[in-house]
Amino acid sequence: MGRYASVIIDIALEKLDKPFTYMIPDELMDRLEEGMEVSIPFGRGNTLRKGYVVAINDRAALPDDKLKYISSVNEGSVNIEGRTLALAAWMKKNYGGTLIGAMRTVLPVKKKMKELTFKLIKRQAQPERLIREVQGLNPLRYAARIRLYKALILSEELPEDMIKDKLNVSAAVLKTAQKDGFITIESIRRYRAPVAKSGRYSEKTTLNEEQQAVVDEILNARDRGDLRPALIHGVTGSGKTEVYLELIEKVVSEGRQAIVLIPEISLTFQTLMRFYARFKDRVSVMHSKLSEGERYDQYERAKNGELDIIIGPRSALFIPFADPGIIIIDEEHELSYKSEKMPKYHAREVAAYLAEREKALLVLGSATPSIESYHKTQEDEYRLFSLKTRYGKAELPKVYIEDMRAELKSGNKGFLSRRLSSLITERMLKGEQSMLFINRRGIAGFISCRSCGFVVNCPHCSVSMTEHRDGLLHCHYCGHTQPKPKLCPKCGSKYIAGFKAGTEKMESELKKLYPSARILRMDADTTKNKDDYDRILSSFADGEADILLGTQMIVKGHDFPNVTLVGALAADMSLNLSDYHSAERTFQLLAQAAGRAGRAQKPGEVVIQTYNPEHYAITLAAQHDYESFYEQELSYRELADFPPVCHMLTMQFYSSDAEAGMERAGRIAQAISSMEGEVPELIGPAEALIGKLKDTYRTGLYVRHKDIALLHRVKDIAEETEAELNMMDASADVMLQFDFDPVNSF
Repeated sequence: MGRYASVIIDIALEKLDKPFTYMIPDELMDRLEEGMEVSIPFGRGNTLRKGYVVAINDRAALPDDKLKYISSVNEGSVNIEGRTLALAAWMKKNYGGTLIGAMRTVLPVKKKMKELTFKLIKRQAQPERLIREVQGLNPLRYAARIRLYKALILSEELPEDMIKDKLNVSAAVLKTAQKDGFITIESIRRYRAPVAKSGRYSEKTTLNEEQQAVVDEILNARDRGDLRPALIHGVTGSGKTEVYLELIEKVVSEGRQAIVLIPEISLTFQTLMRFYARFKDRVSVMHSKLSEGERYDQYERAKNGELDIIIGPRSALFIPFADPGIIIIDEEHELSYKSEKMPKYHAREVAAYLAEREKALLVLGSATPSIESYHKTQEDEYRLFSLKTRYGKAELPKVYIEDMRAELKSGNKGFLSRRLSSLITERMLKGEQSMLFINRRGIAGFISCRSCGFVVNCPHCSVSMTEHRDGLLHCHYCGHTQPKPKLCPKCGSKYIAGFKAGTEKMESELKKLYPSARILRMDADTTKNKDDYDRILSSFADGEADILLGTQMIVKGHDFPNVTLVGALAADMSLNLSDYHSAERTFQLLAQAAGRAGRAQKPGEVVIQTYNPEHYAITLAAQHDYESFYEQELSYRELADFPPVCHMLTMQFYSSDAEAGMERAGRIAQAISSMEGEVPELIGPAEALIGKLKDTYRTGLYVRHKDIALLHRVKDIAEETEAELNMMDASADVMLQFDFDPVNSF
């Protein structure tokens, strides 16, 4: 047991960056644990303050005579701060890293901001008294006071800035009126508005029988004490959001709060407006593109009980609600729910922990559920609900698979198949809209020499560079730029060029093919500012464009009634990823894209352009057949021992020296191989898929076993070994991170 404790004086925001060291008294030596709330003497006057233990150590940077003792443990104290710390402790235990690192994750607001306030002038005297006062004042001498009192006779309260600006009443006049008992001046907090409201959506729709049955069964099961997570598998356009709204309305009516997670910031506009129409100002949003002040205000509103619903990406999970009653994860299959920074948590797993702790509902929804979640329904860990028909009896779109190899052989060298080109023209003549998506960014893909095969790579990262319209090559990992070579640096050939055009290049080509078309482009380059998503989506929704071209962010969750054509360009590109998820991601992307077409009364069509028309992920996506895809994909996972039938742990070593990282990984592997009891399968150590990134070398050590608890033991052994090695060599420049069931290759 360590003799020293690192204590955060309170959990408020920026204080996290400075824990203080205290000595642990003998009577607490055997019972003090990380995460406990304690009382400690603080400052020159040794005032007792509340604090939280974030680490227990054997050493301290200061001598004992410079340190103070912890006074006591605060038993049974469970408030919002304590619950937040408990969550951080759970995340540290399950995902590795430090408790203070987990604390920074679970606090979505890191910095206290200045509160915005305005002053409200309230009438204190009865109107009759004000009338008598006005009648007795000299209008030449007290004109400003008369204007003030006349305004207050008509209105019980008025903003101070309006009184000063419109009525030309000075602060001295207000002070006199307050002294005489005619008014009171009240300071009111004004919250920063994170999004402009819109009345575009109707307040409430009537659920169909299928939707109502799902709502009733989820609530009835809860009332029976069955709080297993619910997975709603609903085809695109089946009205999952209306089901969410109905469930939330019930929970909020009981005095509890709701957390709604969405996978992309681009979904905020449409989703939030529907919630505002239903729940007015008791709903807000939290995401990374808000200003610090906006984020701080929403955090404070939730903490003060002024919000019922928060909507946002995975960080919205950590909003400090007093009594969350439901957590909803829409499009639960999305990769953005997995954090790529330590602790590398999955929002689905953290939500399950929170729901169990708070006795709350957890509802997941998707037209293309993750293999992991659907597998849990088959194992009876989740309850499965199905929405098999589109709301309003709209038909699923007709899907065409276009073999681009055949197009090339027939002489079509363009990026649009003849069918897709013809259908775009037809939509424009009808006044209907089209969406085209490709999972690429920039004007071209990698730059390659046709003579010798040389590829231009980033000098800082072992990845190819991408050409942009500015004539420069960009690295999308570290941001390095350099000029595009005119001759091959290796063989001197002039046949060096970019391939696999991206959205920027396609926008230019579309304008040539359809000069009268109004085209909007939506990708990472056109949505750099926080309002860009709303601007582009609202413009398209208002019919100000004929074609919306973009990356996969345009095909996830949006509902545009006038879109009757969707084109998937280079649909099979994601099949070539060196990742066991590649078929699943391709199926999900194509099925989600197909779901954007024909969502109202107009029938929709989808064109999938591919060089692999026979692949099961493509053929089954075209048939809207998730169940068959799941069965086939699971059989491959079972053969290869991949999740969900087995669990994986990737230990990721980062070092400025390649040999140091590999040596450290080898030492950790030895410790795991020598562990007591069953030893899991070890793979590596080996160089990562991207062996060098931002001048840092990356080494992977991979562990696989069916029992996740055994992998948590492996993580603990690795952390203990890492600490011992660092103590023996304090100058070692190796960082270790853990990733359980990774969603991206390392």
